[in-house]
Amino acid sequence: MSFVQTVVAFIVALGVLIVVHEYGHYLIARLCRVKVLRFSVGFGRPLALWRLGPDRTEWVIAAIPFGGYVKMLDEREGPVEPAELARAFNRQSVWKRFAIVIAGPLFNFLFAVLVYAGLFMHGLPEARPILGAPPAGTLAAAAGIQAGDTVRAIDGEPIATWQDLRWRVLQAALERRSVQLETENQRGHLAAAKLDLSGFPSADVETDVLEKIGLRLHRPPLEPVLGQVLAGGAAERAGLQSGDRILRVDAKPIENWDAFVAAVRSRPGSALNITFERAGAEQTAQVVPEAVSAGSARIGRIGAGPRQPEGYADRLLIRVQHGPVASLSRAVAKTADIAIFSLKMLGKMLIGEVSWRHLSGPVTIADFAGQSASLGWVSYLTFLALISISLGVLNLLPIPLLDGGHLMYYGIEIIKGKPVSERFMELGQRVGLALLLVMMAFAFYNDLNRLLTG
Repeated sequence: MSFVQTVVAFIVALGVLIVVHEYGHYLIARLCRVKVLRFSVGFGRPLALWRLGPDRTEWVIAAIPFGGYVKMLDEREGPVEPAELARAFNRQSVWKRFAIVIAGPLFNFLFAVLVYAGLFMHGLPEARPILGAPPAGTLAAAAGIQAGDTVRAIDGEPIATWQDLRWRVLQAALERRSVQLETENQRGHLAAAKLDLSGFPSADVETDVLEKIGLRLHRPPLEPVLGQVLAGGAAERAGLQSGDRILRVDAKPIENWDAFVAAVRSRPGSALNITFERAGAEQTAQVVPEAVSAGSARIGRIGAGPRQPEGYADRLLIRVQHGPVASLSRAVAKTADIAIFSLKMLGKMLIGEVSWRHLSGPVTIADFAGQSASLGWVSYLTFLALISISLGVLNLLPIPLLDGGHLMYYGIEIIKGKPVSERFMELGQRVGLALLLVMMAFAFYNDLNRLLTG
């Protein structure tokens, strides 16, 4: 994906998530009869401004896109006409103020629930949880996993897809607990395999956990023949077409599709001389794989997939589709699982069990936005839902300047029966600003480190 496309995908993602979050504050404020003065997407100088509604609320698109705000009538920010005192935010009960503030993060979670529910109802082809041969010396090999085994359940709960398997094992790895896999081999024989993850390093949960454990997706050998070639990808730009048979990469013979993938992945950003056969004639093209993130590593990708024989996908894929009620239930559970997992990761960062290098800034998020958009609307919507959950979790942290900090003040007010002092709030603002600056510094450092070192 080009730089311009990545920037557009990132700006669209920011715009959607900011509007969702701030609209939560706006809607509940209006329902509580609080006067809203401005709804701003972005900070700084307004680029566009409209005054709408009976209150002449200003709807603004501002120059700096990293956030937004809803400005309400408030005596602490200026004089208020006596006739409008009842509509000032500071004059509302603590419960109304609490509802207005918490609505932003809750709308982020609601957005994710709606996206996941829509995807579940639409139906998606997902990989069956069929295991490949585990590498020697891994936990999976020690547990007796064999190539072709299908995972039927984990700890007694049914597993239908590879994504289900990955998520359950990832959670167990973070919690350092054992998991029991119920498997079925190609002859229909059932077996149990126990994976003891009590010694799994928590710092590795952001890498390819399944690969480290030895759980690999089963992929029957495919011939090195191009199938789908993505528009605008490195393969198309170099002139490669669907049906081309790959013969050699930098003079090294290519026997199957996996060998071709390995050659491409190992050379991010470096030119490859690819010899291929088309219509019985050999040709050579120079292809520069795009460098993309894969955990903490950078790998090459050219935007091409293999040609699959008849029935190949049916053996490996299952279409997951649910009705409206089941989809909504699963979407709520998925959103809750991801939010809780995010909180656990943050907790382990604070106590030093997980490295702060996993904290991502705007550059990394933009990179993921561009990658997900290049894979299609399903991947892009999934990315938006995931970032929306992260935004909701972040804003609920009890840090002054964030929504969670205000909720903390209101919680104290509910317990004490009176608002916290101005002095206490001022000190909290300073502490909150310092914490946010530290987090931003880590995030930007990690972004720069990924760019410079890959």
